[in-house]
Amino acid sequence: MRADTPSISAPPFPRDVPWVNVSMLRMDQQRGKVVLVEFWDFCRVNSLRTLPYLRAWHSRYEDDGLRVIGVHTGAFPPSRDDALVRDAVARLEIPWAVAIDTQLQIWDLYGNEGWPARYLWDPDLSLHSLHYGEGAYAETEREIQALLGVSGDVVAPVRPEDEPDALLVAQTADQPGAYSGPYEAGAVWAVVSGAGTLVANGREIEVREPGCVALVEHERSVSGELELAAGEGVTVHATCFTPGLA
Repeated sequence: MRADTPSISAPPFPRDVPWVNVSMLRMDQQRGKVVLVEFWDFCRVNSLRTLPYLRAWHSRYEDDGLRVIGVHTGAFPPSRDDALVRDAVARLEIPWAVAIDTQLQIWDLYGNEGWPARYLWDPDLSLHSLHYGEGAYAETEREIQALLGVSGDVVAPVRPEDEPDALLVAQTADQPGAYSGPYEAGAVWAVVSGAGTLVANGREIEVREPGCVALVEHERSVSGELELAAGEGVTVHATCFTPGLA
């Protein structure tokens, strides 16, 4: 969503927020760059699904003046542990600066409302556009190119459901804990911590670290039935669903 006028200035980062990949970062020192701030959570599959695009934009446009900044605000117990956030950033091979916003300081400064959330700031650090949720990848990349004064093809859709004209079926709402029951989705995921095994529809799935684990994946959206059980040593914090093609 494009800002009506460039009248909203980028909030400063609180000085006591811990960082990954940099010792500290100040927003006012980013003036002259195009800055993309992404609120995310390593335990949310929707956040993980945006990472390929962020990684591509960082690689393509960093030398042209794009600064990607992640703001990690956890929604689940494991993603509120600063040490586990640092481990996840390393495991996911995220190269850009990440603020660990466990106390929701940056979240509140932005008045943010969900994950993932994408804020694009122009070289004067005025808000150019914002987007909640997945999608609008080509639109965002075109905006980045325009602000940087560069051109080129945009990143190809990573998944069929990312196609701009894809017709998606609304998925079942996320459920707390280890959910068993009917669902409508393209895929089913579990937010987990601990180590051990999950059993989803008779299939054993190994859990080695906290995060989001794929349980069931379909080529298109289906009406299915899930039977999910957590083995000893594994906690399921939520069962989540992503949309599929109609």
